[in-house]
Amino acid sequence: MTQWTCDRVVLARHGETEWNLLRRRQGQLDSPLTERGVTQARAVAAAVVPLSIDAVFASPLGRAATTARACADLLDLPVITIDELAEINHGEMAGRTNEEIEQVFPGELARRSTDKYQWRFPGGESYADADRRAGSALSRIMAAAVRRPLIVSHEMIGRMLLRQLTGSTSTEALSWSHPHNVIYEVDPDTSEMAQLQVS
Repeated sequence: MTQWTCDRVVLARHGETEWNLLRRRQGQLDSPLTERGVTQARAVAAAVVPLSIDAVFASPLGRAATTARACADLLDLPVITIDELAEINHGEMAGRTNEEIEQVFPGELARRSTDKYQWRFPGGESYADADRRAGSALSRIMAAAVRRPLIVSHEMIGRMLLRQLTGSTSTEALSWSHPHNVIYEVDPDTSEMAQLQVS
């Protein structure tokens, strides 16, 4: 069990990407931020400035790293990359739309809906796998002895980070969404979670 050493943990998602617009599953593949995504990254950066952030951690994937750099530049902090913050590996489904996935893997998305936490992407990961990675990432962040870290990652791994920080069930966590323009601020000691919408 993670020993919480932070007063607050702030979670942000990367800005909108070209594949988000095309509704292609990215997983651990990458596509660049759109113009709107760059604007969202800058808005997130401006929103976290008043939050007394003392460290910036990010997924190694380009879309998250770009967003994290926008924040770190305003905060005058380095970006610390943690591999475990990468998005869930979508395996052979990465880069495809749901329609394309249904053609190549007929019925698999329906099977996924019956046990979303344990179901694993073909050649990739499950939410359960990502949950373990989220715990490992948070342990590394706590070991850094920071008080108010900003974590810039992705929606799916982000659900598991929030689950770990709040002690929520996997079912609860899988019901949450993380839009590009929302920041979560969590008190890990009380499990209180607040949403801050940015524009």
